[in-house]
Amino acid sequence: MSERPAPEATTASARWEQRTEIPLFAAGLLFLAGYAVRVLAPRDAQPWHDISLTLVWSTWLLFLTDYLTRLRLSGLGARFVRTHWLDTLVLLLPLLRPLRMVQVYTAVQHRRDRPRLNLYARVMAYAGMTAALLGLAASLAVYHLEHRAPGASILTFGDAVWWACATLTTVGYGDATPVTFWGRVVAAGLMACGLALLGAVTGSFSSWLIQTFTREDEGRHPERG
Repeated sequence: MSERPAPEATTASARWEQRTEIPLFAAGLLFLAGYAVRVLAPRDAQPWHDISLTLVWSTWLLFLTDYLTRLRLSGLGARFVRTHWLDTLVLLLPLLRPLRMVQVYTAVQHRRDRPRLNLYARVMAYAGMTAALLGLAASLAVYHLEHRAPGASILTFGDAVWWACATLTTVGYGDATPVTFWGRVVAAGLMACGLALLGAVTGSFSSWLIQTFTREDEGRHPERG
């Protein structure tokens, strides 16, 4: 028989996630800010480099503490790593932390029996925020990897932001493209995430419209109920 967490373990884990959601979101923003300083500040800009390095590592330690706490509270043991693969990936690659907000979309999909218009609005807001933060993180990573590479077309942070916008929206002008291996890895990940985020936004917006029109139609023709 497969091991299942006890109900009290599930409740404790849910309480922990609810209490730490906002603090961890703030920590994610601080991590991104620290990484931005490390990438964009001149090399001789002290003490900012030391401060940013401290900020990056201290926030990552918070992410690690949260991960280990939720692993213990879940009661799943080693299975937690597999069943919460997105959390594991985000711990290893903290720049992907904005992707955790996409889990809200999954929560809405599981509540088709009692849809709420405000939940669809939340998904669209979360997806938009995720796209903005993920685009910023990808811009920083690609600029860091590309601007000193031979034959690079992404030479400034502005070029990186333009590239991220074109990639997230799946436009792909081709005027700025990564030339390094890891830069292309980041690009491939951003392409996949862009498609997922656009699907979340368009799917939620379509569901919101359907719900709105259905309620208006029921209000005009109550006898149909």
